[in-house]
Amino acid sequence: MDSGFDLLSGIPSPAVKQTPTQGRGANRLLLEDRAIHDWYRFVLAFPPHLVRTYLDDFGLKPGQTLLDPFCGTGTTLVEGKKFGCNVIGFEANPIAHLAASVKTRWVIDADTLMSEAEPCAKLASRLIAAGGDTRTLTEDADVLLLKNSICPLPLHKALVLAGVIEDQLTGPMKQLAQVALARVLVVSASNLHFGPEVGVRGRKLDADVVGEWLQRMRLMSMDLSRIRGHAEHGSSTILRHDARNLHLDIPHASIDAVFTSPPYPNEKDYTRTTRLENIVLGFIKDKSELRALKRQLVRSNTRGVYQSDDDEKWIAGNDRIETICNEIERRRVSLGKTSGFERMYHRVTRLYFGGMAKQLASLRDVLKPGAMLGYVVGDQASYLQVMIRTGEILGELAEGLGYEVCRRDLFRERFATATRMQIREEVLVLRWPGKSAN
Repeated sequence: MDSGFDLLSGIPSPAVKQTPTQGRGANRLLLEDRAIHDWYRFVLAFPPHLVRTYLDDFGLKPGQTLLDPFCGTGTTLVEGKKFGCNVIGFEANPIAHLAASVKTRWVIDADTLMSEAEPCAKLASRLIAAGGDTRTLTEDADVLLLKNSICPLPLHKALVLAGVIEDQLTGPMKQLAQVALARVLVVSASNLHFGPEVGVRGRKLDADVVGEWLQRMRLMSMDLSRIRGHAEHGSSTILRHDARNLHLDIPHASIDAVFTSPPYPNEKDYTRTTRLENIVLGFIKDKSELRALKRQLVRSNTRGVYQSDDDEKWIAGNDRIETICNEIERRRVSLGKTSGFERMYHRVTRLYFGGMAKQLASLRDVLKPGAMLGYVVGDQASYLQVMIRTGEILGELAEGLGYEVCRRDLFRERFATATRMQIREEVLVLRWPGKSAN
């Protein structure tokens, strides 16, 4: 276990005091975990060693089934498959869904991978060297990017390479190449930085997009060679669906454990973090496709709220949530905040907890009696500095839906510069006893 994470287990109280790791240190990717995980990963994704800790804590065994309903780029799923579990993930974001799918598919031959990648790199390099018109995004796609996300020349090179991948490769090989390009786009070619919000810093006027991509493919090939012995351990199913309705896609009483990190109620538009990759690779082409993606997400920010949303019905009558929402609105009025987004702060808070209640309710049908669940969640004060104790409230909602709340383990604390507060991130540990919630 990494010394930055101190798990206290076996405590019956829902609230557990621990010595936290400050800042991003608790999220760091250990050197021994870089294979597979480092192919493409969110900056603030929870670390693989955290997943291992809880798979052990839950007593999970090879051959059992592990679910991550908010699987992101697949950290839980990769660790579950390494352990020998059958893994199932849900992810609505196209590039994250692709990454999770690729990272849990280990049957591609490493030598074949490079024999197909190298001709693609040569062709893309020839096309770039030949000159001609600079490739650009369509106006509908370009307007969705953060301004100055990427300079014209690196974008041109990335679009050339993306076109070659599309034309020359198929199936799993094509998908792996797209994931490699997505990582190069963010790390090597773009002007993006993450701290933790995505923003733009500096200007990379040029980048060796093709060379960096080929190097990523070599590293992925090496990882596949090393993990070959695990290739037959456990199945993987990654669905690009809404986690609030997962009972429609998973057999009754088939899940042994859940480990996941849902969005937090923090006004962060999670689609912005991956906007560049999704657009350059052609997964999102215009505002309508972006809107369709947002509709599949738990509402956690005002830029993803729609008039027809009704998830708040799942927490109707919850006095604690209502008190928080009323305080947010009272503070907005007293501060004279009048923007359209600020006027929705109280509503998105209701929608967030309603959506999470709906998700927990959907889970009940697919869990085996005695199934253990871990939810990595963080307290928030993004809405006019009204503190939202996310883990506590989700625990109360879960208990009302028939779950047993085992404990809340402190994962880390971080200092939020916007609010000047220490914010807790916890692992909410639940158990499904198998009884009806009615």
